[in-house]
Amino acid sequence: MAPRQKPGKTPRQPGDGLQRIIEARHHDPFSVLGRHTKGKKALVRAYLPYARGACIGDGGPDLEPTNDAGIFEWAGPAKSIPRHYLLDWVDHDGQAHSGYDPYSFDQQISDYDLHLFGEGNHWHAWRFLGANHRQVDGIDGVLFATWAPNAERVSVVGNFNRWDGRCHPMCTRGASGLWELFIPGPMPGSHYKFEIRQRDTGVLRLKSDPYAQWCELRPATASRIPASKPYTWDDKAWLEARADSDWLHQPLSVYEIHLGSWRHGADGEFCDYRTLAHELATYVQDLGFTHIELLPIMEHPFDASWGYQTTGYFAPTSRFGTPDDFKYFVDYLHQQGIGVLLDWTPAHFPKDDFALARFDGSTLYEHEDPRRGEHPDWGTLIFNYGRNEVKNFLLSNALFWLEEMHLDGLRVDAVASMLYLDYSRKAHDWIPNPYGGRENLEAIAFLRQLNVVAHASHPGAVIIAEESTAWPQVSRPVDSGGLGFSMKWNMGWMHDTLEYMKRDSVHKSWHHDRLSFGMLYAWTENFVLPLSHDEVVHGKRSLLDKMPGDEWQRFANLRLLFTYQWTYPGKKLLFMGSEFAQGLEWNSESALEWHLLDYPHHRGMQTLIRDLNRIYRELPALHIHDFESQGFEWLDCNDAQHSILTFIRRHGTAVCVIALNFTPVPHNTMRLGVPQAGKYRVVLNSDSGYYGGSNYNSGDKFIAKEIPAMERPYSIEISLPPLAGLIILHEND
Repeated sequence: MAPRQKPGKTPRQPGDGLQRIIEARHHDPFSVLGRHTKGKKALVRAYLPYARGACIGDGGPDLEPTNDAGIFEWAGPAKSIPRHYLLDWVDHDGQAHSGYDPYSFDQQISDYDLHLFGEGNHWHAWRFLGANHRQVDGIDGVLFATWAPNAERVSVVGNFNRWDGRCHPMCTRGASGLWELFIPGPMPGSHYKFEIRQRDTGVLRLKSDPYAQWCELRPATASRIPASKPYTWDDKAWLEARADSDWLHQPLSVYEIHLGSWRHGADGEFCDYRTLAHELATYVQDLGFTHIELLPIMEHPFDASWGYQTTGYFAPTSRFGTPDDFKYFVDYLHQQGIGVLLDWTPAHFPKDDFALARFDGSTLYEHEDPRRGEHPDWGTLIFNYGRNEVKNFLLSNALFWLEEMHLDGLRVDAVASMLYLDYSRKAHDWIPNPYGGRENLEAIAFLRQLNVVAHASHPGAVIIAEESTAWPQVSRPVDSGGLGFSMKWNMGWMHDTLEYMKRDSVHKSWHHDRLSFGMLYAWTENFVLPLSHDEVVHGKRSLLDKMPGDEWQRFANLRLLFTYQWTYPGKKLLFMGSEFAQGLEWNSESALEWHLLDYPHHRGMQTLIRDLNRIYRELPALHIHDFESQGFEWLDCNDAQHSILTFIRRHGTAVCVIALNFTPVPHNTMRLGVPQAGKYRVVLNSDSGYYGGSNYNSGDKFIAKEIPAMERPYSIEISLPPLAGLIILHEND
């Protein structure tokens, strides 16, 4: 029922509480607005700054305007007004509005949630912070909540209230620093932000929701209310199998992807999550990778940051679709037997005014002192890991992606920058810890808590560190003094290997130790061998372009590099485009050079990766002991003169002999020591014409003779092709 307009009365002057409501600076609007009872009497008060008349809905009484500012009141018998009541009002344009009064509802965040959040142990903070659909007393609506302890007033503003901070002021929850408001009514997809008035200065800030699960497409920066209907997952079998898996001893071969440049649509536009799900699943299945790893897909304003300057930590970027579209992406890949890992960025965040930086006018998520709060390399801000609420934000964010988005693990970016207070800083430009050291004790405690909680609550999921220093025990359990990560990127192996491979063959003999040195520390961590996006961008050139020599040698060297990577102890990671020898350095604004697959050498490289993945997955000797010394034996690591490496990968009596020739000179009669008698067969030759090689006749079957060599009782005589690797399998009867 539309409210009737009544002749105006002499306005009353508002008291202090009402005046603060009108001026939009009240910290507790519930003390003024809503339904207030005293004995058998009730007072209903509403602030409707755009209304010219208002009434209680469903035929209820009119509300009287008490002044010209938009305050309306009704007083009468308490029994005539229900606990939750509709407000009907007409604006000055004559448009009618109706909805339950938000200020008739009790506070929704429990004291237990406040307690856990305050002590930094709430693992699921996204369930009550941000914008969450709820049903309260049978009425549907959205609970908005945010953390802004230094605010005088916080309001929800959006396209449902003219972006006016006077319309929906939130209620503070005291010392917790949290603000909340339940707004009745369905609002899926609506745009919103938080308008924050700083307590000391009165300055207004319009901020995106840190816990938003959906964001506007850049360059717009509003948060969006997620869909009210939960997504229906169909990957139960995958998750159950993952929980029972022994990831330490299973093959892990990761295809690293930037979704914005893997493949484009017909007109050069981004592909959407659902299209990408089907195309990636087909492609990755064919090549035999076990997992994909996504460069950060959390919302970010700047395409060229590749997602590493995150502003929407809980929101899959809208560049490729909705949150449900992303869930479909993960769900479909799981149904096709492919795991999904995510590059996660808890080390720093950008300074954009609409996001986390000085969220409530103070350094809330970051440090006040730039010697701790600003990152000198990236022009970003560093999280304050010592603040419980910040730890809660990051901890619950990690679990959100594992739990709500069903991801199989996180690769934690820039861990070294978190561990060291003096990381990339000049002398006297950093603050020591309380013991005078350079270790960031607060970040260490956070990382340990993250790994303990993630592994306990999501069995089978992995947390992988990108840690570029010699910090000890990164992938060892917390209870034995480690950081607790599942695995660590082997940056030393990557740098040494690429430095060696880019040298001309005549110089490699002087740098042979680059290949053998890694085995001195190979068992100190659970290592992943990464040839990632970082190695094919910013002037570093593509992997193919790093290789020396003429065209034949460059392709042969790259095939040899991949054979070395797939047979060396450790899990595997390869960035997109490298699998078919992309010629140009990666450009995030362009799709991969898929046309190169029309050429035999590039198609052969892709075929090699397919076969390496197949052999790696099928042969236990090549993956079961990736992290354990009993799976590896050198045959000869000292043949610098010929630039040859030979070693054994084994699991029990299952044996693979690996021979790698890093020069363009073939070796026709080379005797390799082997541990057992019997037949040996070449299961992969990177020089095969099948892969675009020279097809040098190396033979493919051998009988071990009782001729000692390389301190082994038996040996086989092989021909080792130029710039090539052989995987030779012992055929155990």
